[in-house]
Amino acid sequence: MSLSNAELYRLKSDARRGLLENDLILQRFFARYGDQLNADDGKVLGQLLALDDNDLMDLLIGRKDTVEALKESAESDTFKRLMAKLQEK
Repeated sequence: MSLSNAELYRLKSDARRGLLENDLILQRFFARYGDQLNADDGKVLGQLLALDDNDLMDLLIGRKDTVEALKESAESDTFKRLMAKLQEK
């Protein structure tokens, strides 16, 4: 089941970050995949967007595979799939 417009809007709003680099990566991701996201994707994205900017940047650029706050989620297929899409150039 895909995300509702309201859920997608909330995620996009939460994606507005203090670091320009994060903004650019997240905007590109939503432009490419926003209409394909489902409820599981939304849950994982919500967890990612709750991170502080530096932890999120470390994940997005591949400096780290996971952070302590997402240790359990990082093992899921949804998390791995979303990270691969977020890290696409």
